Amino acid sequence: MAFLPVERVWSMKKCFFRAHYLCASITALALFLLPSLLLAEPSFQPVFKPTLHISPATAPVQIDGNIAEPAWRTAARSANFVERYPGDMTKPDVLTEVYVTYDSANLYVAFVCHDDPGQIRATMCQRDQFPSDDAVGLMLDTYSSASWAYEFFVNAHGIQRDNLWSSISGDDPGFDLNWVSAAQITDSGYQVEMAIPLANLRLPSKDIQSWKADFRRSRPRESNTEYSWAAYDRNERCGPCQWGTVEGVTMPRQEQSLEILPTFVASEAGNLPDRRDPGSKFDDGEIMGSPSVGIKYSVTSNIIIDGAVNPDFSQIESDAAQIDVNSPIALYYPERRPFFQEGSDIFRTLFNSFYSRSINDPEYAAKLTARSDRTTIGFLSALDDVSPYVIPLDEGDITIDGGKSTVNVVRGLHTIGNGNQVGFIVGDRRFSAGGSGTIVALDGDIRLSKNYGIDGQYVLSHTREPNDHSHSAFFEGDVPLGWEDSLDYFLGDMTFDGGKHTVAFDGESFYGTGLITRLKRNSRSWNFLIDYNQVTPSYRTEIGFDPYMNYRNFSISTWYTFYPESTFVERITPQLFSLQRWDFDGIRKLQFINASLGTQFKFAQTYLGVSFQQREEMYAGTLFKDLWTAGFNTSSQISNTVGYELGMHYGPDIAYFQNTKGNQTAFYAGVDLKPIDRLSIEPTCSFVQSVHIDNKDVLFKQLIMRTRFRLQVSRQMSLRLVAQYNSFDLLVYDGSEGTTSRSRKWEFDPLLTYRLGSFSVFYLGSTSDYRHVDNMLDGVERWRLTERQYFMKIQYQFQT
Repeated sequence: MAFLPVERVWSMKKCFFRAHYLCASITALALFLLPSLLLAEPSFQPVFKPTLHISPATAPVQIDGNIAEPAWRTAARSANFVERYPGDMTKPDVLTEVYVTYDSANLYVAFVCHDDPGQIRATMCQRDQFPSDDAVGLMLDTYSSASWAYEFFVNAHGIQRDNLWSSISGDDPGFDLNWVSAAQITDSGYQVEMAIPLANLRLPSKDIQSWKADFRRSRPRESNTEYSWAAYDRNERCGPCQWGTVEGVTMPRQEQSLEILPTFVASEAGNLPDRRDPGSKFDDGEIMGSPSVGIKYSVTSNIIIDGAVNPDFSQIESDAAQIDVNSPIALYYPERRPFFQEGSDIFRTLFNSFYSRSINDPEYAAKLTARSDRTTIGFLSALDDVSPYVIPLDEGDITIDGGKSTVNVVRGLHTIGNGNQVGFIVGDRRFSAGGSGTIVALDGDIRLSKNYGIDGQYVLSHTREPNDHSHSAFFEGDVPLGWEDSLDYFLGDMTFDGGKHTVAFDGESFYGTGLITRLKRNSRSWNFLIDYNQVTPSYRTEIGFDPYMNYRNFSISTWYTFYPESTFVERITPQLFSLQRWDFDGIRKLQFINASLGTQFKFAQTYLGVSFQQREEMYAGTLFKDLWTAGFNTSSQISNTVGYELGMHYGPDIAYFQNTKGNQTAFYAGVDLKPIDRLSIEPTCSFVQSVHIDNKDVLFKQLIMRTRFRLQVSRQMSLRLVAQYNSFDLLVYDGSEGTTSRSRKWEFDPLLTYRLGSFSVFYLGSTSDYRHVDNMLDGVERWRLTERQYFMKIQYQFQT
């Protein structure tokens, strides 16, 4: 029998003990870590097209911003939010919870937003006016068509903002709906509650509802971060197609409902009869009162009839002045009047075939909107007392008062599949003084793939001119200064369409067409838009906004977005845009190319863009070459209390009224100041000037300085003051000599608002215009009050 050496045996024992000790240590460590491993949070996974099944509320819901009520304990809950911007479906830095329930009257949504309360940004202001605040939102596509949707937002003070989104025109910020919201800032962030009346929503005729929806949260800090319930594929161009689904709402029987909106407006408008005469006394005018009433009758949830007698179409929130000293066309302003709220998405087209502001001062107006699962119909009719008559020309337009007219518009849309839409619009305007304008159009928006889409519109117009050479029927009182005995004096022998037609009113009848078609690509990085559109020389629309005619445009725009892994930069977007324009005689009227570079930074929400444009244009028979513009624009939200926007452009450009070339400088600056969360001060400055390249004459110059002060006294009451200075100089050549026409004006517009709801409101305010008169009869220049108006408006919505 052989024996191992003692040393070998001892060595083997040591190995055995070491192995035994190692195994015991590993076992002990595993037992120690096992609870932590079992309780560890699973890896974050974004959820695409999530589903939330909701059930009726088990107790009453009080909208006060506090979700401690029993009803929320049994409400459907979700907390699987993702960071959709600037992150690409990444895990959020903070937790967001959403709760959803309903009863026979309302859809209820609550958000619990976890955060450091000291970092929350919120503004106490009028509805729709909060800027880049901490806020939550509900996106709701009740028909799951991806063609239109409601958007409801609430900031951390409970202030509302609502939009109506459509695939044709995007967000409509002028849309308003009656709903209730409240919010509270807490020790752990803030909470929001919403109650949205089901009777105010357009809903499919189904017992069990299933809606496309998304829940959003905006968290502006160094970046304007946004979270969402649904995860998004950035290479999918259809956003609503990727929303989640909210299902389970059992619709109660919808009773017919009636809304009545009586309004009374009282005003006193005065003016200075002769501003040049130092002895001229200000005429205060008479106090005028004007009652009106609007009625909305819901036949069903998706068939709505609107009517108005002597509707109040006043714009209490005054439009900011726009730079127009060198614009040969009328300016476009958005629509905010209550009558046009319902179905505002229906009447929109790629061409502005129906421009609601062309209905100016009607005696009556009526509207019908009806929606089904796939088809939408809208009809509008109005008798307008003061109708704009627009004569579009090759390089501008002429607009006069057309007197009374009758307007009728029919619009139809049909959704095919998910995100595809075809439609038509027929519009007609008949002037009491003679003449008419009619358009018939077909349009469509087709989703070719998740990246590509094509849309377009074809319009046929028919115009019958008035047969009135004096045009006296088109004016009340004197013909405007400079037009002398008739409009023919101004129009002279102007013709269009190769001399086939005269511009003067001589009873001619003619047809015209318009066409637009676009191929679009949208993705996370590479995007482009190829656009061809044309309008024949004889095309006109008296209910739309198309101030040009006789053109063919072909343009290509492409941009690429980089997302660098950088400490300072979120994204960089270079863009290239090229446009070619010809008339129908084959003459090239315009060609230009624009290159730009935009950069979004990761500090103070700072954006910086630079651009350069090279252009050649033929205007009024003169070919202008070597036109270029270089510029930049930047914006930043430095803190919750200070933000700014700044832009400047410079280069040789056309001075259209003098038909010559000048070195043009344009500048814009705006500051948003919020010393306290109830007070906003918003000064802006816009400036443009053109200096003749050869003789250095100032061809035109315009300066607009505007400051809006807003003080929110309470949730209902606010005070606003707009102070605006507008000056312009325009050089008018008479042969080789030039004289400068000058205008200087100050406007002061104070306004008191007391708002009980979206449409129940009391206004008290005034407008005062002071003009600088330098051609006084006594030779002394002075500022004079030339126009002033006091007004009061009371409006209350009754609902049954």
